Amino acid sequence: MTKEELFDNIRRKKSFLCIGLDTDVRKIPQFLLSEDDPIFAFNKRIIDATAHLCVAYKPNLAFYESMGSFGILAFEKTIEYLRQQYPDQFIIADAKRGDIGNTSDMYARSFFEHLKVDALTVAPYMGSDSVLPFLKYTHHWVVLLALTSNEGAEDFQLTKTEDGDALFELVLKKSLAWGGSDQLMYVVGATKASMLERVRAIVPESFLLVPGVGSQNGSLEEVALHGLNSQCGLLVNASRSIIYADNTEAFASGAAAEAEKLRHQMADILIKNKLVEA
Repeated sequence: MTKEELFDNIRRKKSFLCIGLDTDVRKIPQFLLSEDDPIFAFNKRIIDATAHLCVAYKPNLAFYESMGSFGILAFEKTIEYLRQQYPDQFIIADAKRGDIGNTSDMYARSFFEHLKVDALTVAPYMGSDSVLPFLKYTHHWVVLLALTSNEGAEDFQLTKTEDGDALFELVLKKSLAWGGSDQLMYVVGATKASMLERVRAIVPESFLLVPGVGSQNGSLEEVALHGLNSQCGLLVNASRSIIYADNTEAFASGAAAEAEKLRHQMADILIKNKLVEA
């Protein structure tokens, strides 16, 4: 999916919502445990109830790996279901890969050739040769970790470099030599919304994947104020606040209700900023 196609979906749905499928078998409704594949059954119902409200899904691989081969199968079935039933959805595998070149080659092959996801989160700490193997897949996206929403982000990401930039700013500037806004996205946490202007000063045209709205109490309004660009440029992720909104047999409806609250706010923001018509 190109940047223009993604923006078309945002305009059509009046939404820049990404739903994180951080599916924990210990948290899903108990009645689903009688299913042959309770994780996939949960994901399928969440997707069917919310696909009209969002433009992207982000399954976090750790939640599936924690269940061994059974969980990996559920992950693959979820990706395949999205591909077959909802081809307009942008699929981000949240796996935070990043290793030396030949290992990154194998990670890239796994996610882009085998699983055929649109995008993959990548940690840039090891430098260019850990990122470039992913960028060889020119019809896929790399989502670089830049400024994350966790408390420990300050341990390294805000450290000052010799030229006065924070380390996250150096990462952004270095990445400009690796790829452009048609293939590189960046993770910027919603709890760091006030610093989005510094991010935009370096990557004004890029899409930003913004977690932290919802359970982590990030402000959607603040994210939009500092992060919007002429093509929206934002994918705001919410996970637990949506998928675990209800723990009864009506859990999918509960998820849809929470997703609609965010989508409605997003529509207002897009209209206010003249990115879509009322």
